[in-house]
Amino acid sequence: MPFVLYLLALAVFAQGTSEFMLAGLVPDIAADLGVSIPAAGALTSAFAVGMVIGAPTMAVLSLRWPRRRALLVFLLTFLVVHAVAAVTSSFPVLVATRVIGALANAGFLAVALAAAAAIAGPSAKGRATSILIGGVTLACVAGVPAGALLGRMWGWRAAFWAVVLISIPAVIAIARSIPGTTSPAPVPPRARQELRTLRSPRLAATLLATALLNGATFCTFTYLASVVTEVAGFRAGWVPVMLALFGLGSFAGITLSGRLADTRPVPLLLIGGTLLLLGWAVFGLAAGNAAATVVLVLVQGTLSFAVGSTLITQVLYAASGAPALGGAFATTALNVGAAIGPWLGGLAIGAGSDYRLPLWVSACLVALALAVTASSALRRAAEPQ
Repeated sequence: MPFVLYLLALAVFAQGTSEFMLAGLVPDIAADLGVSIPAAGALTSAFAVGMVIGAPTMAVLSLRWPRRRALLVFLLTFLVVHAVAAVTSSFPVLVATRVIGALANAGFLAVALAAAAAIAGPSAKGRATSILIGGVTLACVAGVPAGALLGRMWGWRAAFWAVVLISIPAVIAIARSIPGTTSPAPVPPRARQELRTLRSPRLAATLLATALLNGATFCTFTYLASVVTEVAGFRAGWVPVMLALFGLGSFAGITLSGRLADTRPVPLLLIGGTLLLLGWAVFGLAAGNAAATVVLVLVQGTLSFAVGSTLITQVLYAASGAPALGGAFATTALNVGAAIGPWLGGLAIGAGSDYRLPLWVSACLVALALAVTASSALRRAAEPQ
């Protein structure tokens, strides 16, 4: 794979750290700004809403820009709003920075996914996607636990400053390595043609399944710190360790998806999805057991990202008629789930005052994703060849 894909993954690492690190910072933000834990958890949903709006909007707006300009504008905006977030004492301002940062993140990821697919060629989209999304898994492995550790040592604001610092070398690398004269996509009238690909039943089903599965992942991940401390009985110092464990699992899942997503996607989706569903149900029953929690955090991280990354790849294949906006479709689906999941988890906690409940919400969302995937596969199998 071309080295430029790894440079894009570096930027995705910085953005993934920002998106995921709240899982270890929600209690501290809530205490510092005087809001409830579900309200602080809604920061994840605010970020996801910005991603949902931003992915198609920013992708269309940047169609006339060279790839380097689009990537730099989005990444610099992302950097600036995180500096603002690090100094604000207002929760509404913090929410606003999350939304604006998400708009920039969405534009960047949409352009980067389309670029990666084009660079890799028509038969290696799974490998290219795994490299790019690998930045997210590295964020889970290193960035998110480091953010939680920084939050414990110097306060949650230190984690936001760390994202700013991580973004700077990514900006320099993109400025030096991405050609400045290559147009990323056809002219805007083509956008209308690409949007028509959303009428494809296969693409619609894959986007829905992607949103549901990512909702399941974010539903539990957003409240994982509370599950670990309030249900499993770990001390707060264990939260970064558990987040890193989830991240190690996600790295293993991305690696598995990179090897199989191009050649055997249906078995990976159906078998992996079934195991993921069972895992969330078992986690819901066994969350009070510390040893079981350790094992299940690793296993669920692996399965969530193996199945989720494969679904992203399938979105790009199903959206082959939309080379410019295919990445935007995938980004939107991911973040519809990332918005709905924490919201549903917060509703469940508010209704039942039990931090096990997001685990059961995750199980329900995976069951729905499995039903959509199986139905779509059966429909395609029944179509005349």
